[in-house]
Amino acid sequence: MLNRIILMGRLTRDPELRRTQSGTAVASFSLAVDRDFKNQSGEKETDFVDIVAWRSSAEFVSRYFTKGRMAVVEGRLQIRSWQDRDGNKRRSAEVVADNVYFGDSKRDGEGGSYGGGYGQPPAGGYPASNYRHTFSEVDEDDGELPF
Repeated sequence: MLNRIILMGRLTRDPELRRTQSGTAVASFSLAVDRDFKNQSGEKETDFVDIVAWRSSAEFVSRYFTKGRMAVVEGRLQIRSWQDRDGNKRRSAEVVADNVYFGDSKRDGEGGSYGGGYGQPPAGGYPASNYRHTFSEVDEDDGELPF
């Protein structure tokens, strides 16, 4: 079985970061995702998708994303069953995010204090705009490529 979903859209509100009783970080937010087609009246429709991120992804989202920022979310669809106040059975769908990436640059987005690349900052926690990949040069006389 396969349950994978990739969404790209803009945050409809700032992420809400909470902690479980054991201290695990959990962030919730919503993405506005445009459909690829227009309806019968010629207008594009938008879906509003609830997203939940856990642990380091939750902290990353709450730190670097704000309302209006474009995000790419990779995760799985989860259906939850619950009862409303009147005792009626209800179901709701949400995406549990495994990875969250920037879908725009800082100057393109309306918020966020993080600029530069797409994806999570290095393990040290400093912004990727200050992070530079270092590559070692391959000696041309070697004759063998490293891949």
